[in-house]
Amino acid sequence: MKRAILLKISAIVSGISGIIILAGVLAPILFYEASPIKGNPDIVSPLPEKEVKGSVGEIDYTKASNWFVGGARSEDFSNEKIDFYTLSIPKLKIENATVAIGGEDLSKSLIQYPGTATPGKRGNAVIFGHSILPIFYNPKDYLAIFSTLPTLKKGDEILVSYDGVSYKYLVEDMFEVLPTDIEVLEQNTSDSFLSLITCVPPGDPRKPRRLVVRARIVPPQGG
Repeated sequence: MKRAILLKISAIVSGISGIIILAGVLAPILFYEASPIKGNPDIVSPLPEKEVKGSVGEIDYTKASNWFVGGARSEDFSNEKIDFYTLSIPKLKIENATVAIGGEDLSKSLIQYPGTATPGKRGNAVIFGHSILPIFYNPKDYLAIFSTLPTLKKGDEILVSYDGVSYKYLVEDMFEVLPTDIEVLEQNTSDSFLSLITCVPPGDPRKPRRLVVRARIVPPQGG
């Protein structure tokens, strides 16, 4: 009798644990779809209601060349002169993350998109970072590093150290685009901009979109 009761209790506990785990996986996706980006109308641009064709199961999103249809190819990334700099986002506890110029493996670092401006220069420095389910977020794991990027708000700081010089950027815009919308990679030379890009919803590749967090440089005092 006692054994039967223990087995019943064990089954109930296992069932509850399974529900909790499932909720932990699905809740962030549902919450993102329902509110985070759409819930900040002051910094969000609308996303056109259209679909992207193709099987996401066949795409390796740890390769930066696969993120935008019609964008830079794998050889374009490898043809860049190899260089590195660091990026920090205090709010997300990201500290001195490596950004690689001249590579495309997002499991090893953040990746700067080929042909975009370097930090501190006029233009748009575009940086890709991988994301997974937010419950597995780890600011030191490059496969998870941008999982909480959607939580940034207007005015949040992004710090960059490039070629011995430190730069501060402030978030001023956040919006979604489709993998076919490569115009977000274009250069705007009116100022120095930084665009952080990741896949959304985090951890859900069924309807892939790209979140773009755009920041503008803070001029140095006296500059």
